[in-house]
Amino acid sequence: MTTLSLERKLTIGTRGSELALWQANFVKDRLAEINITAELKIIKTQGDRILNLSFDKLEGKGFFTKELEEELLAGTIDLAVHSHKDLPTENPPGLIIAAVSEREDPAELLLILKDCVEVKHKLSVKFGGMVGTSSNRRKAQLLAVRPDLEIEELRGNVPTRIGKLRDEKYDAIMIAKAGVSRLGIDLSEFHVEELTPTEFIPAPAQGVLAIQIRETDSELFEALQALNHPKVAKELSVERKVLKSFGGGCHLPLGCYCRKHDGEYQIFVSKADEGDEFPDRLFIQTKDIKGIEERILTYYAKNRQFPKKVFISRDVSEQSYFRRALEKHKIEIEGRSLIRTVPVITRFDSYILKSVDWVFFTSKNAVEYFFNLKPLFPKKVKFGVMGTGSEDMLRRNGHLADYVGDSGDTAQVGRDFAKLANGHTVLFPGSESAMRSVQKEMSAATRIIDLPVYETVLVDEVKASDAEVLVFTSPSNVEAYFSDNLADFNQKLIAIGKSTGNKLTELGLKYTLPFSPDEVGLAEAVFGL
Repeated sequence: MTTLSLERKLTIGTRGSELALWQANFVKDRLAEINITAELKIIKTQGDRILNLSFDKLEGKGFFTKELEEELLAGTIDLAVHSHKDLPTENPPGLIIAAVSEREDPAELLLILKDCVEVKHKLSVKFGGMVGTSSNRRKAQLLAVRPDLEIEELRGNVPTRIGKLRDEKYDAIMIAKAGVSRLGIDLSEFHVEELTPTEFIPAPAQGVLAIQIRETDSELFEALQALNHPKVAKELSVERKVLKSFGGGCHLPLGCYCRKHDGEYQIFVSKADEGDEFPDRLFIQTKDIKGIEERILTYYAKNRQFPKKVFISRDVSEQSYFRRALEKHKIEIEGRSLIRTVPVITRFDSYILKSVDWVFFTSKNAVEYFFNLKPLFPKKVKFGVMGTGSEDMLRRNGHLADYVGDSGDTAQVGRDFAKLANGHTVLFPGSESAMRSVQKEMSAATRIIDLPVYETVLVDEVKASDAEVLVFTSPSNVEAYFSDNLADFNQKLIAIGKSTGNKLTELGLKYTLPFSPDEVGLAEAVFGL
């Protein structure tokens, strides 16, 4: 164990909120483990004093950190503990970040009053509901998914904000999962929806603590390396460089999340100019993060050229995420499905559901045709879906998914789902010509019931598109398009998932695969070409 020779206790500077004190005591306890004693000094910041203004109305940067940094420079404290996301992108001269903590889950939580829940809507908030948040980043991403919502200012520490929801001043609020987890707050009185950091992109450095010291305090710096997490620091360096590149602060509607996955860095960015503007999302996967912030800046350049027209092999509603994301940049959308679906059964004996534990849907068509049969569930069953498109259709039929696949790889989704459902009875409503990729991943102890509810028919004589980008949303659509048309190698191709991509590969065609097999992922893929 490292020992720091000191004749006095270290003084840790911290804000006085319940969460800030938890964070400071967490660091104090970690210091005790390496034989360093410390005491806390509570310091009030501008962000604590002024609660009647939104962040974009406050002057300067570092609303929750400036006063701590001033005391650190004055020598009245030895180290300051910050929520890393609150720190400006540059340290004041004379100060450095000596260590960063492990990362708490950077997901967001949407807390909804139970009488304001409508599961048929994405995010489950009733139509036109009032959602409280002080973050322009959250506001932009919320309105992108649910433009009907009313977003109202919400300030205060974590318990205060939850208390305002409890007092019914809002229908729902959005809050970081990390703070709730650290404080161990019971949320059972609310309907809670967790939004993953790839689904709802967090603030740069969300979920991480930063330990700041004087640059000249080399002895303390060395001791604090026992608390430092270099892997987290490297991922945060990407997020913070992106924030700095955009000249950002707390008010900028910017989300950035970097993680290392299977040997490569995955970087997710969401950026708007204003909180009520539709954000542009970008996904990049790379082995080398050197200069990544400059690369990201080129995607968001004001003079960037976008394709004039994009074809997608499905009908796209006026309010769809994909349409709004592209039309923001005046991209024309040619949306037409190249297949038809028709039911193969018109009646269904619900008796079969007596033994069913799970119902799994591989497409939104499967959800729609199954519920058209008006199934009666004699017991509580769980629902699994391939992706968010199927999840949305399930919501429209009044049910929430217990498992949602987050990969365009059907075999991987099958493996993930099998961990939950192996040994149970699983009903698979689907296409008569289903590939059964998920079923193949289930164990022999699992009872599988296949229920064909529709069949796919290819449209005759498909007309070629002159769009610069072609987006294919199923293997059948690929088959229908290229049955009548030759490949134009000047066009760029996007496949919604691996099964669709494999069909393009069979034709010798190169394509881009989005991170997520849904309209958000497809929009990211177009933006990232």
